[in-house]
Amino acid sequence: MNRRNFVTGLSVTLAAGLPFRSFAQAGSPFSLSGEHPLQRAWQAWKRLCLNEDGRVIDAPQSGASHSEGQGYGLRLAATFGDEEAFRRILEWTESSLALREDGLLSWRYLPGSGDPVPDQNNAADGDLFYAWALIQGGILWNEPGFHERARVIGRALEQGCLAAHPDGSDRKYLLPAAYGFTSDDGITLNPSYCMPRAMRELGMFAEAPGLILAARDGLDLMAAIAGSALPPDWLRLTAEGPADAPGLSSNCGYDALRIPLYLCWSGMTATPMQTRFRDAHRTAPVSAGTPTVFDRGTGQVREVSDQPGYGALVALNDCVLSGIAGAAMPDFDAEQPYFPATLHLMALVAQAEFFPKCLPV
Repeated sequence: MNRRNFVTGLSVTLAAGLPFRSFAQAGSPFSLSGEHPLQRAWQAWKRLCLNEDGRVIDAPQSGASHSEGQGYGLRLAATFGDEEAFRRILEWTESSLALREDGLLSWRYLPGSGDPVPDQNNAADGDLFYAWALIQGGILWNEPGFHERARVIGRALEQGCLAAHPDGSDRKYLLPAAYGFTSDDGITLNPSYCMPRAMRELGMFAEAPGLILAARDGLDLMAAIAGSALPPDWLRLTAEGPADAPGLSSNCGYDALRIPLYLCWSGMTATPMQTRFRDAHRTAPVSAGTPTVFDRGTGQVREVSDQPGYGALVALNDCVLSGIAGAAMPDFDAEQPYFPATLHLMALVAQAEFFPKCLPV
């Protein structure tokens, strides 16, 4: 669905005055007041990552934009009640990435290129966050068209981005994209693409029950992995179980570190995977940075980072599991790149929404 079709459909929906479901079907919208202290962090994030057109820019990646970043930005704009930024991000995304017939977003935009979207495959996590944000925005600003767009994406994810377990069972998993990750002998997964809360809420709202089942089965898979190891960035799921994904990272690295954040942001407080991450960081050698890449086989730390956003993820997860008030989460820092800055802000949002005892100290 391209921008023209979306805008036309939105106009028709508004003109017809069609009703839309109560947000209670997918959870109450959470929006921070204009006086909330985190509003300063949101303004700093926008100056760092969001241009005037509504494009979320990943400066270290040659200034590219991804559906992931657009989805993150749209979800944060809803959280901070920033209608102007929300509409700006939405308009750019619909005009530049909504190029597929199924309504999903192309995954990457390369500025300064003759063909800025050479690959029209999607990224399921970007679509997931984008649709989740549209549900929030629709109720906050009374826009049925946002909800209709969310339903299109939710149903397209269910139809094109779910795969059954290769063992023949009825378990389902969210694929990284609509094509390129299935074969006769198995499926390739990125465990960090499973954001349980977003999948459940979108599945309920879009009447796409497959997403709800995939959230459940994704959590079960993560719990099974956590019994013996940290999760990999990528894995190959065969009839016999998980294995390394050829040509992709089997370390627990920059993709996988999002998993405890997503579990916390889903309101979870004691999953095996959260515990596994807490223990890995507690037993890591003391260094000048936060461990960001672990060797899954040995548990050895391979990389550390001094970016505070990664430290915020560790501190939030540790506080959620500890039961002790106060979290060692650093204040938001706009001197870090897009990725840790965005994770940092999302961790602060998760704390504000679910874990008042983990107020940064």
